[in-house]
Amino acid sequence: MIADIFSVRGKVALVTGAAAGLGRAMAEALAENGARLAQLDRRPCPPLPGALTLQADITAKSEVEAAIARVLDHFGRLDILVANAGVSDPDPAPLHLTTDEGWAHVLDTNLQGTFLTVRAALRPMVAQGGGKIITVASMWGLAAPAGLFPRPAYAASKGAIVNLTRELALEYAPHNIQVNALCPGFFRTESRPRDAASAEKMVAYTPLGRLAEAHEIKGSLLYLASPASDFVTGTALVIDGGVLAR
Repeated sequence: MIADIFSVRGKVALVTGAAAGLGRAMAEALAENGARLAQLDRRPCPPLPGALTLQADITAKSEVEAAIARVLDHFGRLDILVANAGVSDPDPAPLHLTTDEGWAHVLDTNLQGTFLTVRAALRPMVAQGGGKIITVASMWGLAAPAGLFPRPAYAASKGAIVNLTRELALEYAPHNIQVNALCPGFFRTESRPRDAASAEKMVAYTPLGRLAEAHEIKGSLLYLASPASDFVTGTALVIDGGVLAR
């Protein structure tokens, strides 16, 4: 049945950055569709029925490895990782005005944090003979945002995540681990857009003429998390309302 192809029932899934925004929507999608969920964030996550809730900093190796160990102790395995946690440039500016601290913060969170999380999750997946890793990049990992908003650190980190995803897909294909990236466009969340002027620019730049709502990430996430994508690896799935088709 088609419903079975897209089912994650009984699978153990971990979502990072699950307290709010797209991470929250993705955690809800997995829980609503029967996954045994672990949700992780630096901040406390709102409760979801049956979910294991973890608080950790993904830039700290010891905290990441302890969180993965908790998931394995609690559920006995890990089938799906959604490496979603990330940040944007704290003070968006052209590169010559970007501070050392701002650059380091974005790269440490987005790239180093993804590396630490994915590495820790791969170990049990290799041992059990399969799994699915979904990184969360951005449409700005495939094109440059400077035409609208100068965010050099964000663009660099998300581009790196896209190519890291491709590399891991090849490395772990022999282990039956599919590795793919989600590349969202302009979504409305609790903290985005930052102001009305930004929202107007985003809408005008999007061919579909609107911002996506957070729940609209759920279908793409479930596709990459479910058996429907068992022959899909190394791809960047773009959900951008047509922006990159320009």
